[in-house]
Amino acid sequence: MTLRNRLKARLGFNRVVSSVFTGIVTFFSLLMVVPLVLILSFITIKGVTQLHWALFVSDERGGGILNAIVGSGEMVLIAVVLAVPVAVLTGVYLAEARNSKIAEVMRITVDVFQGIPSIVLGIIAYVWLVVPLRSFSGLSGAVALAIMMIPIIIKNTEESLILVPAQMKEAAYGLGAPFHKVILQIVLPAAMSGVLTGILLATARILGETAPLLFTSFGGPDLNYNLTRPMEALPPLIFKYAQSPRDDWVATAWASSFVLVVVVLFLNLLTKLVLRRWKH
Repeated sequence: MTLRNRLKARLGFNRVVSSVFTGIVTFFSLLMVVPLVLILSFITIKGVTQLHWALFVSDERGGGILNAIVGSGEMVLIAVVLAVPVAVLTGVYLAEARNSKIAEVMRITVDVFQGIPSIVLGIIAYVWLVVPLRSFSGLSGAVALAIMMIPIIIKNTEESLILVPAQMKEAAYGLGAPFHKVILQIVLPAAMSGVLTGILLATARILGETAPLLFTSFGGPDLNYNLTRPMEALPPLIFKYAQSPRDDWVATAWASSFVLVVVVLFLNLLTKLVLRRWKH
């Protein structure tokens, strides 16, 4: 067999192997999507049929989930307010002092922190706030959720700031701009889409958390705007109602699950849009 024929045979064999490998990857990728589609379809079918207007305008005593919607909104908003400044500033430090030993220790700490189970973070918030204050509260729930958000935002902020061209900072320093102005007016605006992506991802993550809130906010049937008192949220309400023998409570759990899934999907789609705009 000539060298040319050998090369043709080798090329044909490589194409076959490549096609087979591509088919295997595609098959398992589709196989991974199937359970997600089935779960979302099941929740949609079961949840949409249980939706009604009273669900959104009355609290649990009136057969609705308004108290849980308000509680989730308040606690997530406070968690964002608490977590974003700390996480973004930490990400800035890690990006600017990336070669220092302190930064390396902080990165390892953030990685370990990100892997801690949410129920453990709930217990930490319980010890920090619930025990000293001798009361469950929406504030302690917000603190537990904020702790969960911090490592996600730190990682996204650091990675986004590292991608900002060094020439931009050097030009600003060359014009006499101080460090804080370079960070606030040059670096952060250039990486803002990436930072916002991290914030949205972290928000979507905490929206579905149940375990930390069982130890902190605890829940309650009444509509409550006071963060110093027990406060209901959608995930604990679904957890509680899904275990009930009452058919109306189970129906409310399905409707609440659908509402929560829609909100989380919306935040994930918004994250994709922000990330796409940042890449372009």
